[in-house]
Amino acid sequence: MNSSHFNQESIAAENSFKFSRKQLLFKLLMQLTMAAGSIWALLLTEYLLALLVASAMVATMAPVWLRRRFHFYLPPETELLAIIFIYATLFLGEFGDFYNRFWWWDVLLHTGSSFLLGLVAFILVDVLNRAPHTELNLSPEFVALFAVVFALAVGTLWEIFEFTMDGLLGLNMQRSGLVDTMWDLIVDLVGATVVSIMGYAHLRNDHKTFIVPLMERFLRANKRLLRREPRS
Repeated sequence: MNSSHFNQESIAAENSFKFSRKQLLFKLLMQLTMAAGSIWALLLTEYLLALLVASAMVATMAPVWLRRRFHFYLPPETELLAIIFIYATLFLGEFGDFYNRFWWWDVLLHTGSSFLLGLVAFILVDVLNRAPHTELNLSPEFVALFAVVFALAVGTLWEIFEFTMDGLLGLNMQRSGLVDTMWDLIVDLVGATVVSIMGYAHLRNDHKTFIVPLMERFLRANKRLLRREPRS
């Protein structure tokens, strides 16, 4: 593929995945709030908490880096959900102490993240399955199973992160310890399974669910992932 054609595709993808004004303002508001929170933590000499909040703000900029570095495009809705999760977990949860103020906060976050992780996993393995250069022919059952396992794997890594932060920074991300960890993983399993069932229904019977438009938009914007690259 020549560079001009690639640039045209990139521009088209960029235009189709632009944030609306309200979405952009909402995203910027969360990032500015995290920046202000990090500065406030510094003024209170809570240096580790300031670093944690600043790291969360940097993490919300990862989709921009993926677009510019790899021309990898996420639907604005998916990107916003990821940013909201980071904001709710590391900023509201820790800086705002929502984990202690609201007993249901941790359950709510893990439910939302399990849906998001299941969706991301399903899209990724579906892309690999369709891409001609991978020469895969995975069944809908395997794609659905992979989405569940992927979500559980990331959920487990998150629990390790919580355990590490509690030990190093003296936080309370795990709350009741083992009980909290097990319920988080159970919620991850339930959410990812629901998304995988909907994705499976789409692949097997072309059944339309709310995740289908997101999958189709992602594939349209990342067509090069489905293109066989010429051998060198």
